[in-house]
Amino acid sequence: MPDKYKTAVVLERRELTEHISEITLGLADDSPLPASRAGAHVELRFGGQEGRFLRHYSLIGPLDLTSTHEPFWRIAVQRENRRRGSDYIHRHFRAGTNVLISPALSPFRLTSDDGPALLIAGGIGITAILPMLRSCVMRRRDVHMLYVGRSREAMAYVEEAEALGGDAVTVHDATTLGGRPNLDALLAQQPTNTTAYVCGPPALIDGTRQAAQRLGWAPERVRHEIFNAAHKAEDRAVTVQTRSGTQIPVSPGHTLLEALEAAGAETFSDCRRGECGLCITPVSSVDTDIDHRDRFLTPDQKRSNRQIALCCSRPRSGSIALDI
Repeated sequence: MPDKYKTAVVLERRELTEHISEITLGLADDSPLPASRAGAHVELRFGGQEGRFLRHYSLIGPLDLTSTHEPFWRIAVQRENRRRGSDYIHRHFRAGTNVLISPALSPFRLTSDDGPALLIAGGIGITAILPMLRSCVMRRRDVHMLYVGRSREAMAYVEEAEALGGDAVTVHDATTLGGRPNLDALLAQQPTNTTAYVCGPPALIDGTRQAAQRLGWAPERVRHEIFNAAHKAEDRAVTVQTRSGTQIPVSPGHTLLEALEAAGAETFSDCRRGECGLCITPVSSVDTDIDHRDRFLTPDQKRSNRQIALCCSRPRSGSIALDI
């Protein structure tokens, strides 16, 4: 196991909604965890001594303006309808459960300027956006937040968001309001130097980016983080073949990158979310089409099926031979 991981323990578990649990983590040696930047996330390895699951979760931080630095880390996990990483956490994580954690990682962060910020959260994406809201309020930065969810009862931290942001927070409850929010109208109302930060389902991210493009926003004015790009309910078991001829099985719920690492293959990675491009690997051959889930390769590169992001993409079935 890489040296970057430390042993942590579950300090407390709290049920936020029917499908979302809050997990508080502390170091096993009782030393305090450092404060994290708004938008940071942590890698968790869990599932037995071999750590067969690796998942990323946003670090939420304090839930109000009066709390000082907390010596622990707070995450929230939404249970998916399949027996994979989030299901394992919901079934097994209790106070006293051990887990390996990485240092805080911050590829998705607020800009250091004091320009207006538009925060857009969809579903469990609130876990990345809520600490950004708190940071903006504490810095007295001009901020507006949209929180989109299926129903108010299913939206974690909705009351905390409203308490932090007051009138700056708009909650779009699809059950009550119906349909999707008008992203074009929302972006059109923002000052010209606004930066948007969006976290949630791909449809929300893509919708925000497309609305910004229609309105002539520069691409760098929309920053995003996506959840669950690496896993889909319809995923099948596939096989990876390396240059040496080694055949490595990859089961649903595990990425090509995780399988290669477990087999001792030399790989490179950083974000593990399909954004940085470090794990992009040449494809020698593939039995079927590749389901490209990254946000690094161009559409033409994806259509050629000559490269793949190991951290999130996979062939739809069969096997894939990699130049690795």
